[in-house]
Amino acid sequence: MRRFLPMPVLSFALWVLWLLMANSYSPGQMVLGAVFAWLVPLVVAPFWLDIPRVHNMTALLRFILVVHVDILTANLSVARLILGSPKKLRPAFVEVPLDVEDEFVITLLASVVSLTPGTVSADISADRKVLLVHTLSVDDIDALVGTIKQRYEAPLKEIFAC
Repeated sequence: MRRFLPMPVLSFALWVLWLLMANSYSPGQMVLGAVFAWLVPLVVAPFWLDIPRVHNMTALLRFILVVHVDILTANLSVARLILGSPKKLRPAFVEVPLDVEDEFVITLLASVVSLTPGTVSADISADRKVLLVHTLSVDDIDALVGTIKQRYEAPLKEIFAC
């Protein structure tokens, strides 16, 4: 069954989304939406990462709150930097050594870094041991690395027990 319908929840969500976007519940749209909802997950299934099990739900909720607060405060900081003098900007590429090895957790970490305004994940080393981060302005590279490891990587390790 998993081979025929690899991601049933995603398929159902795509089918509902198709019907909402088509704004029609005719039998033709239902069939077309069902074909779309079946075909897309079937095609992307080989590229889908295995998602590790969440081991600590409290840590996950705390992590989500921290990320949201960091996004808000980083937005304000970036706005202040952009509206201020360009001479105050100190862009840099920073190498962040990684302790996590799971591909999904590394992807999640890179995404969180990119979601935070003023930083973007630029690359990951071939051995998946170093994340290259570009920052809009940084005074202390070691402090930035420590912040990423403490605020994002450590909670992800706790959440997914890796």
